[in-house]
This record gives sequence, C-alpha cells and structure tokens, in this order.
Amino acid sequence: MRSSTKMTGEVVRRPRGRPRGFEPDAVLQRVRDVFIEKGFAGASLDELAEAAGLNRPSLYAAFGDKEQLYIHTLRHYGEHGVAGIDAVFAAKGPIDKRLGQVFKGAIDLYTAPPYPRGCMIVGTAAVEAPTRPKIAAAAAELLQATEDAFERAFAKAVTAGELAADPSPEARARLAGTALHTLAIRARLGTRPAELRAYAASLVTVICR
Repeated sequence: MRSSTKMTGEVVRRPRGRPRGFEPDAVLQRVRDVFIEKGFAGASLDELAEAAGLNRPSLYAAFGDKEQLYIHTLRHYGEHGVAGIDAVFAAKGPIDKRLGQVFKGAIDLYTAPPYPRGCMIVGTAAVEAPTRPKIAAAAAELLQATEDAFERAFAKAVTAGELAADPSPEARARLAGTALHTLAIRARLGTRPAELRAYAASLVTVICR
C-alpha cells in the first residue's frame, strides 16, 4: 500500500514496503554485524534482511542488491571510523597519547563481544577484492580516508613542534594505518585485548619517535 502526503504543493510517496520509522544508519549497523561475522559471501540475504528488520523487497528498494548493501555498509562503517579518529585528534593532549587513544578505541571495537570482530576491511573486503572491483574500490577509499585523517593530525603536530618533520606526516600516517590493520588481524585471530594494548603501545613509540 502506498501512502502520500502533500507538502509545498508536491506529493511525497513513502516507498512501498518500507516500514515507518526506517533509519538507514541503524539498519546498516545491524547488517554490518552479519557481514563481519560471516563475510560477504557467507552472509545470506535472509540473514541480512532479518538483521535489518526489513523484508527482502524493502531491503533491495532501500540499498540495492547484496553487493550494493555491502558497499553502503562498508562506507557507513568507514565514515564513523574516520569521524572517531578526527574527534580523538581534535582533543587536547600530546600526540602520542591521542594516537594511543585511537588504537585503544580500535582494539575495543575489534575485540567486542560476542566474538573477535577485527576490522571490516581486513576481515571481509580484502577477501572479496580480487573478484569484486567495486568492493575493492570502496575499501581503498576507506583506507585512504583513514590515512588522510592520521596525516592531518601528524601535520598539525609537526607544525606545533611536537614531532620532527622527518619521517613525514604521510609516512607516519601510513605506519599508523598499517598498525590498525595489524591489530585487526591479531584481534580476529584471538589475541587478548591486554596483549593488543601492549603491542599498540610499542607501535605508538615507533610512530611518534
């Protein structure tokens, strides 16, 4: 059944099958958990629809096919991750302490119950990238956005005299991005949070030397 509401002389139709109170962000967060647990190939459409709280036609109407839904989910995951990094670096405090906070937040996410999640890129996108170029491109964009966030922070630290100009902010950013991926892999393999935090502390020392 279609419903319509007149507004400023136009007819606005609610898409067929979409329930009232539909919140894309909430839906993407729920299906993200399915993709992270089972991977792109292993996640069935029925499981994704159930997690989303939508029937399959509504899911298609809102996000497209399974690959498009995955890409929407990956970008949503990435946008929130980059925003979190920016927020930590926008706060006051020494650059090494703030980098440590970024790594701690990542570890908390990667090891959150009920199972070690790791990172969506490392755990799922990297598997599909060789045969699914659209997923590869979306993952590459997220990697670049993450490194850009690190580079902005390190550039400000160089300007403020906290860090030397060599290694460059770009080089430090690549190291920080690589550190996140390494922590994600170790988390996915079951490394305990305490060990991951100790490992991250050693990486902070190298990156911010």
